[in-house]
Amino acid sequence: MMDTTLIIMAAGIGSRFGEGIKQLAKMGPNGEIIMDYSIYDAKEAGFNKVVFIIRKDIFEEFEEVIGSRIKKQIDVEYVFQELNDLPEGFKLPEGRTKPWGTGQAVLCCKDVVKEPFVIINADDYYGKEAFVKLHDFLVNGEDLGREFTMGMGGFILKNTLSDNGTVTRGVSVVDEDGLLSQVHETTGIEMGEDGKIKCDDPVVQEWISPEDKVSMNMWAGYPEFIDYLAEDFKDFLANVKEGDLKSEYLLPNIVDKLLKEKRANVKVLETQDRWFGVTYKEDKEIVQKAFSELIQNGGYTEKLWK
Repeated sequence: MMDTTLIIMAAGIGSRFGEGIKQLAKMGPNGEIIMDYSIYDAKEAGFNKVVFIIRKDIFEEFEEVIGSRIKKQIDVEYVFQELNDLPEGFKLPEGRTKPWGTGQAVLCCKDVVKEPFVIINADDYYGKEAFVKLHDFLVNGEDLGREFTMGMGGFILKNTLSDNGTVTRGVSVVDEDGLLSQVHETTGIEMGEDGKIKCDDPVVQEWISPEDKVSMNMWAGYPEFIDYLAEDFKDFLANVKEGDLKSEYLLPNIVDKLLKEKRANVKVLETQDRWFGVTYKEDKEIVQKAFSELIQNGGYTEKLWK
């Protein structure tokens, strides 16, 4: 059996969630958090290791709330995403407090991830189907004919909206072979009264529809992608303008760049599962209710980990 790893990006603590760490908010009947369900689904799909990307300052609480419970179920490793973890020759711009983004988060895994992997956000629930499809895709080792072979969980836009405000999504253009041709990181997405999607990007607004595939930062790849990040992150840093304390090194932009350079092919694996997550504190009750319905319908047992 091929080793495969689930990488969970948990270094960003949500400022919009109010009190407490939103990734660690209790959602299931026995105090399970969203990550419990993701790890359970990944393990069922065949993944046999979890790598948590966190910040050092949340390690103890993280270990207490989830780490100690999960390591009885699956191999666990931690890596720390730190602002000053920069390649040789670069130093932290004075006044920068914002993390460097999801690309740097994954780069932090370079010494511990040597096998095919799937990347997810800590505070998103992806459903079972995407884990199975991405795991099988990695294990089958399909050659898509370019330097980098990747996969993406393709969620249906209307299945990923929040009732409590607008959302940001990687709105995707998929070709007839099921390959990703573009990702448009789009803000301000919501469903209008008329059942049409509204968003902030006038270009995307012209064609966006409720059935479009979106990226929810669920990517599948091989270790050579992490090696690529090590070099590409240097390019990114070299181009950060003086005084810019906000720009981030983000996975959708990195993948988009590889697509434009014709260096990567990304298979979009469609999932009909409803995505949910906690963007706004009002989302918490909706997510708790959704888990309770999934349990009633037999998707999960009341006590997740026996």
